Amino acid sequence: MRRQAQLRAKALRGEPRVLVGEAVALARRDPFRAFELCRAAPWAVARMTRAEVGEFLPTLNDWRTTDCYGCFISGVAWREGVWSDEDVLALTWSEDRWVRRAALVSTVPLNLKARGATNPKGEARKTLRVCEKLIDDRDDMVVKAMSWALRELARKDPAAVKAFVEKHRDRLAARVLREVKNKMTTGLKNPRKRTRAATKRRRPGGYA
Repeated sequence: MRRQAQLRAKALRGEPRVLVGEAVALARRDPFRAFELCRAAPWAVARMTRAEVGEFLPTLNDWRTTDCYGCFISGVAWREGVWSDEDVLALTWSEDRWVRRAALVSTVPLNLKARGATNPKGEARKTLRVCEKLIDDRDDMVVKAMSWALRELARKDPAAVKAFVEKHRDRLAARVLREVKNKMTTGLKNPRKRTRAATKRRRPGGYA
């Protein structure tokens, strides 16, 4: 699927609006194919309209569709100026857990170079505005996305993340506090899991 999307994106390199039309048409019947097409063509996502970015929201029904949407469509559209801060912040008010998660995942393309981020210091202001809106949300899928958003920003601007965590320590979920602290002190989200896995590999048969 990914290779096919890459070939199609290459064929339509000079026709971003045609590619956008294909992705939007695919979204309802085969969302992952649509996401892969957008993943292969961020230059086409940058030519979407605000309304077209929103047309993918009804496809979000689990963490996979949500994370693909946030990383390949809404986050790219936000970074490229198609969506404004207010468009992303509006997602935080949704009653749908996946839409709220999407708001946080949309920060990843702002801060992760592998997802197209270009600012060497990251986008602390934009990222932390979204995090603050969802700071009291205890839905597990939202909490995990909060941790992810802060950990990615911490790669670029650890001082901003440290200040945010200190300011909101009493409101942040325990998972967020633990994983962000681990990332900033060890470089790993769950260092003990990595240590246990390494120990098992060293033992005959992999078990104690």
